[in-house]
Amino acid sequence: MFYRELGLQLETIKEIIHDPSFNRKNALKEHLQQLIAKRKQIDLLIEIVKKTIKHEEGRIQMSDQEKFEGFKKRLVEENEKKYGDEVRERWDEEALEASNQKVLNMSQEDYEKVTKLAEDVNQTLAKAMETGDPASEIAQRAADLHKQWLTFYWKEYSKEAHVGLAQMYVDDERFKAYYDKVKPGAAEFLRDAILVYTGQKQ
Repeated sequence: MFYRELGLQLETIKEIIHDPSFNRKNALKEHLQQLIAKRKQIDLLIEIVKKTIKHEEGRIQMSDQEKFEGFKKRLVEENEKKYGDEVRERWDEEALEASNQKVLNMSQEDYEKVTKLAEDVNQTLAKAMETGDPASEIAQRAADLHKQWLTFYWKEYSKEAHVGLAQMYVDDERFKAYYDKVKPGAAEFLRDAILVYTGQKQ
């Protein structure tokens, strides 16, 4: 119970309890660093919220940059509400915090790039589906654009995680509906293109 109250992941707790060779001190040090990083992120969010409240009350003027910081903060909060629990379950707390931090660290130029990439993925995917071949050059272009889009949010890229996310697009009705607005069957086509792109399928 003590370790759970410290906020350690269940897998780490199991290792602490069951593996006598597990280095508890190093695990706690690593966890401390994660907590410090999380506190910095929370402190930043608190300051942004305070400024936004003052701006809404007409007590201060906010620069475009400060407004953008507030926008990113709202984006993180919305993603947390919608997908936070799922990300923790599928991956872990560290992956979620790292992704949130990448969003908060984005420049306006980065945000414009990643928004354009999302549009490019969908447009290229729609054209690729006309070939009917997930291994076609244009389908592989769509998969590569999707990878580039991911790198704006993920701490590090892995083929396995990319495939896992692509499968989730098919399994989760919310994501499936998003891609199927491009064209019916787009979620499955993108998954198959990513399977080829990552070498999981010929």
